Amino acid sequence: MLALNLPQYEFSISDETPARIFDAIRKKFVVLTPEEWVRQNFLQFLVVEKKYPATLLLIEKTLQVNKMKKRCDTVVYNNHGEPLMILEFKKPDVPINQKVFDQIARYNIPLKVKYLTVSNGLSHYCCTIDFKNNSYKFLDGIPEYNFL
Repeated sequence: MLALNLPQYEFSISDETPARIFDAIRKKFVVLTPEEWVRQNFLQFLVVEKKYPATLLLIEKTLQVNKMKKRCDTVVYNNHGEPLMILEFKKPDVPINQKVFDQIARYNIPLKVKYLTVSNGLSHYCCTIDFKNNSYKFLDGIPEYNFL
């Protein structure tokens, strides 16, 4: 698979067609698409490097946005079951642009998390939302879990 702008991790990948990768969070094999490759690598980055508890990550969270069912790629929770961060992943050839941020902002309407993170595996962006002042600020990197 394509090298990403993340540390390299070991994965269990099947020989079948289509190839499947073992998702350690969901504890099952899933189809290995380019977007899934980004997700698996980024989640390992969060768990290994940034100390995010794997048990507090929910993949493909279904939510209601303007009476429409949507599914965000990953939501990070705290120990009380409150959402802290939404993550949106794109395949590496999809640029991270305003359209991607608009998408994740819509997902945040019902969740109202403080952190939004997007990645295509090559570029990663995280911003913090200030609901009181109706503003946001991009961070220099992805925060460690204990700073959320």
